Amino acid sequence: MSARHDDITEPGPPRLEEVSDGIHAYVQPDGTWWINNTGFVVGPQGVIAVDACSTERRTRAFLDTIATVSSAPVRTLINTHHHGDHTFGNVLFSGATVVAHEKARAEAIAFGPARELPYWQNPDWGDLPLDPPFLTFTDRVAIHAGDLRGEVIHVGTPAHTTNDSIVWFPERSTLFCGDLVFNGGTPFLLMGSVTGAVDVLENVLAPLDAQTIVPGHGPVFHDRAPVDATLDYLRFVLDVAARGREAGVSPLQAARDTDLGRFTDWPDAERIVGNLHRAYAELDGLERGGSIDVFSALDDMVTYHGGPLTCFA
Repeated sequence: MSARHDDITEPGPPRLEEVSDGIHAYVQPDGTWWINNTGFVVGPQGVIAVDACSTERRTRAFLDTIATVSSAPVRTLINTHHHGDHTFGNVLFSGATVVAHEKARAEAIAFGPARELPYWQNPDWGDLPLDPPFLTFTDRVAIHAGDLRGEVIHVGTPAHTTNDSIVWFPERSTLFCGDLVFNGGTPFLLMGSVTGAVDVLENVLAPLDAQTIVPGHGPVFHDRAPVDATLDYLRFVLDVAARGREAGVSPLQAARDTDLGRFTDWPDAERIVGNLHRAYAELDGLERGGSIDVFSALDDMVTYHGGPLTCFA
């Protein structure tokens, strides 16, 4: 069964980490459902932010934290992908240009604004009308904070989603990798591709050899261990999917029959069910990121978990 968080009533407070001169990570414990990391870069022409938060309260706290570092306005907001924990708060970045891959805009519009959702223990979302990215790109775009150049790069294939981008500062060997890595948490590939995620971690992230990586969830890290752990999990999912499909059992049953072993203590373990839905579809020949019945997969995740998915946002 899925790991629960019954011993948690309130995650710890967000913390600000200056990971390189002028580059800040905003880390939100405990990194589980709808609790993401963000960040920002301070330049002479203003602030560049990386991702919003899921709720009005959390996004306003992030903006307040930026204001403790710089009185300059946030001129640019980058969305690493379309999921609501990274985009629902866009509307609060008044006057900022919201930048993302063009598929992120389409997916954000398709999902809609923050609202009561049937699969989770819903937080207080606040008042967050839909505000999708309005400056989009297909491959990459450069950003500048004074003399510091960064690159926003689409990873080239569906992975966590169909529209994942990374934010890379080569001069500082510093990377914001979005949800390609959940450091200490269970990856989620239902809306992307399991094989694509392996491809991206091996052939996009690894060659960068970043010395500092800010993941979408979990602590900042400085070595390959979290990437290797994620790859280990993804290969585990692919193995379970291959054996389950050969045995003719459903993704839900395959998950129930599986000992999570070394991944048992990772939170949000019910994600294995959604990941198996995606892996089964790929084994059946579906292209990476192709359309599947996401709602049935989420229903199965709730069944595996034994009730609405735990959320402390």
